[in-house]
Amino acid sequence: MRRTSITLSAAPVGPDNPLPALGTPDEVHRLDERERAALPADMARQIGYAPLRSVLPVRIRDGYGRDRAPVAVDALRIENDRVAATVLPGYGGRVHSLTHKATGRELLHRNPVLQPANFGLADAWFAGGIEWNIGATGHTTLTCAPLHAARVVAPDGGEMLRLWEWERLRDVPFQVDLWLPHGCDFLLVGVRIRNPHPYPVPVYWWSNTAVAQTPGTRVLVPADHAWHFGYERALRRIPVPRWNGADRTYATRTGHAADFFYDVPATARPWIAALGEDGHGLVQTSTAELRGRKLFVWGNGTGGQRWQRWLSGPDGGDYLEIQAGLARTQLEHVPLDAGAEVSWLEAYGPLEADPAVVHGDDWTRARTAVAERLDAVLPDEWLRAAAAEWSRCADTEPKEMLAAGSGWGALEVQRGGYELPGTPFGAASLGASQRPWLELLHTGEFPDRPGPLIPLDHSLVAPHWRDLLEAAPSGCAADYHLGVAQWYAGDRAQAVRSWERSLRHAVTPWALRCLAVADAEAGEPRRAAERYAEAFAHAAGSDADPDLTTAALTALAREAVPALLAVGRADEAAAILEQLPDEVRSRGRFRLLTARTSLARGDAPAARALFDAGFEVADLREGDEVLAETWFAIAERLVAGDGPVTEETRRRARTEHPLPPRYDFRMRPA
Repeated sequence: MRRTSITLSAAPVGPDNPLPALGTPDEVHRLDERERAALPADMARQIGYAPLRSVLPVRIRDGYGRDRAPVAVDALRIENDRVAATVLPGYGGRVHSLTHKATGRELLHRNPVLQPANFGLADAWFAGGIEWNIGATGHTTLTCAPLHAARVVAPDGGEMLRLWEWERLRDVPFQVDLWLPHGCDFLLVGVRIRNPHPYPVPVYWWSNTAVAQTPGTRVLVPADHAWHFGYERALRRIPVPRWNGADRTYATRTGHAADFFYDVPATARPWIAALGEDGHGLVQTSTAELRGRKLFVWGNGTGGQRWQRWLSGPDGGDYLEIQAGLARTQLEHVPLDAGAEVSWLEAYGPLEADPAVVHGDDWTRARTAVAERLDAVLPDEWLRAAAAEWSRCADTEPKEMLAAGSGWGALEVQRGGYELPGTPFGAASLGASQRPWLELLHTGEFPDRPGPLIPLDHSLVAPHWRDLLEAAPSGCAADYHLGVAQWYAGDRAQAVRSWERSLRHAVTPWALRCLAVADAEAGEPRRAAERYAEAFAHAAGSDADPDLTTAALTALAREAVPALLAVGRADEAAAILEQLPDEVRSRGRFRLLTARTSLARGDAPAARALFDAGFEVADLREGDEVLAETWFAIAERLVAGDGPVTEETRRRARTEHPLPPRYDFRMRPA
């Protein structure tokens, strides 16, 4: 094991959004009660269990752009005589590359670019490699965040790479141990999630593996049925491999982006493989605790293909994802009892099988042949024995730190007095973000900071922190953070009262913005727009640090402009956009807002000119069709002129003004 670096064409992740994420995440994997009622009882129960209300206390990471440059990214390389793996500790512990030395084959989709995009629970996410998803349905908030990393003694006496962090959505510590036994073709990965609390917590885990996709790549799995989930947001049980006239185990034979959650029998060994036309490829298997298996495909639609190029660049190539999780689908969360832990062992490595059988018409024979090859190169008994050996090393203390994560785990350990052998959250990791919360913990008071843009501290929302805030003396910062915690807990009326009390101590754009969100949620859009305008004006009049002011104005304008447009105050929305620094106004998100504002002011040609000049909305959300919607709204007005927009003008708009491919990110059928 050694430190190294790799050069990637990367866009900086940029600063976090300073506004607390008060809204419900726009997660596409969501079902209503009627749809859940038609599912198996245990699946329906887990889909309805503890859905995520908010990504609080995590901040949204939307400060990135689309300008990339070659960057040396810190990495850790682990290898034996057969396999080499490259891990990025600063990016969620992502396994960037897994190379089989004997054949020289790269087993993963090794993305040549590091381009954040709005696919994660906390926004920023990037494609490629093997990603460790914990917390709640969606890509982990840690995907673009650093993890603690250390060298640990492996079960066979060699070296093991340990990654760990405190997962803040569910307030649980976890660890990922990676090692390569001598003479073994497989990367072994031991995962442990612990619940140190005296109450149950919901847990979620999916290991997502991106592999190269060709027309001849077939995904094989020990299942005859799957649960299909598309962007029309419906879950249905379908046969494997053929459904609706096509073999869906080939990613290129599905029209639009979709998930296939395989119904692997409880008695079967869990595994999933992606094998090319020549019968070679990658297989992933695990001990029985990791039950779920999934295939994700982008599909052949224009939008899916556009997303591929958006995430991997023009030379990155197509990819698909094979995944493994704790539940059958990614819509489910699993309860973990008080004081309990769950752990398992995964293995990733090369596999080859007779291509004539792998790609034959007999599905049972094809998957059986792959299962037999897996048993030959990595027997299930061997894996279970390796899991038992690893479990005896899971508490081994690190012998050398290799990278540092956040200080949030150290803060929770100090508050709760937890003993977590093997994953130390030392006081040395505590930083400025944790300092005011330490003061609250030790003195009972939350500090107020002088200045026109207070308070900027991260908000914590867990019940124990809310209790401390409720007992603390009233103050601008204490009441503001208390309001955020109360909002998270569902006590909206008390949250509003706390934010109003905060404003009586000092007027801040943060409390005004929170009240604007509360107004919008209460069905008062006009009052919300007024609050947003006041919050922006207060930030614009600040003489604080320019970088701080720019961050505040950017975040506030992003929410204020749509709120003003929604109530017909387009001129005020335009005035807000004009006050932004040129660098902010030139970003794709704000060029889109400018186009929408021009349209609302009756200037469709100006709106269209912005689209014709070209822009990229770097933080476009997965599944968001705002670009297409805005384009066609402009086209309809151009066709209708001064007259009304009718069905005929809508039809003509779509014929005469087709959506350019560069703006087509639609991931579902029309």
